[in-house]
Amino acid sequence: MFKTKFVIIACLFALLFNCEDDATLHFSETNITSANNTIVEVNIPLVIENNAIAKSINGLISNHVAEVLQIGQQHSSTATIEESIENFNAEYQSFVNEFPNSLQEWEAQIDGEVIFKTPEIISIAVTSYTNTGGAHGVLNISFLNFNAATGTLLNNSDLFVDIDGFKNLAKKHLQLALEDEDPLFDDASFVLPKNIAYSDDGLILLYNNSEIKSYTEGILEFNIPFEEAAPYLVVIPI
Repeated sequence: MFKTKFVIIACLFALLFNCEDDATLHFSETNITSANNTIVEVNIPLVIENNAIAKSINGLISNHVAEVLQIGQQHSSTATIEESIENFNAEYQSFVNEFPNSLQEWEAQIDGEVIFKTPEIISIAVTSYTNTGGAHGVLNISFLNFNAATGTLLNNSDLFVDIDGFKNLAKKHLQLALEDEDPLFDDASFVLPKNIAYSDDGLILLYNNSEIKSYTEGILEFNIPFEEAAPYLVVIPI
């Protein structure tokens, strides 16, 4: 009798852990290129499982990368990363043909990283640097937040139960971050950044240069600890 109970309990534990394993998504860093490519480098995390959630997340990450690489024409949502790399190289070749004496080099570097992952939410940071012949390249960081149970991309508004309350909290943290650079910070013009993500240290708020020129030069990033942000969040990490 005892042996039978033990076997039943062992089977239940095995079933439980197998279900947990099935629900867990695993990422692998993937280098993507195309034939004759010499100016584009793409390294991004992609889900290795073969299911609908993985396909959704991988498709959304790939679409974001393809959009970053889009030059000279309207972005096609069906373009693959490989096709976008080929198009980027083709645009560069057209530039060389039109300006054969130009010494300007084109390049694109895109790197992604999983910065937070739980059964509820996954946050990925994508850093891109592109130079299409100008005096300076463009550095941009984007955060992609996913519902880990469905694979859908979350908007910033989906992260909060009280976005106005969080905005007031974020405003105070931005004031602290700018104390040395902009002591006359005008909180009346404050807006949340386009990029907000989960991290081990709390919520990351990041302003790219184009968003925050009135405050400071370059990228501005600061954290808000979960214990402060918790009252405003849909998902509260344990």
